[in-house]
Amino acid sequence: MAFLRAFNPSSPGIGRRLAAVPRMVRASATRRYDGGKRLLLMVAASLYILSPLDAVPDFLLPFGIIDDAFVITWLVGTLLSETERFLEWEKARGGGPSVVDAEVLNP
Repeated sequence: MAFLRAFNPSSPGIGRRLAAVPRMVRASATRRYDGGKRLLLMVAASLYILSPLDAVPDFLLPFGIIDDAFVITWLVGTLLSETERFLEWEKARGGGPSVVDAEVLNP
C-alpha cells in the first residue's frame, strides 16, 4: 500500500522523504515524534540485510535470498509510510523546512 501511495502525484516525492529522514531521527530522539520504535526496527532490518549472518543462510538458494527480499520489502514500505506520516505530523505542527510558493518570471 505504501508503494502505491509513494507514486501518487499528491504524495511527497522521494527527495522530500529522504530530506525528512534526519529531521525525523532528531524529532524521535528528542521524543517529540513517536516514531522511535519504528526507527529502531528499521535500523535492525538494515543491520540484518547488511550482516553476513542470516536466519536462513544465503547458500540455501532460493530460500536464503527470499528472507532478505522480505526484509528489504518491509524496510522500504515502512520507510515510505513513516516518512509520509512524519511529514504530515510536521505540517500539522507548522514545522519543517520553509517553502515559498512562487512563480519564476522570464525577463
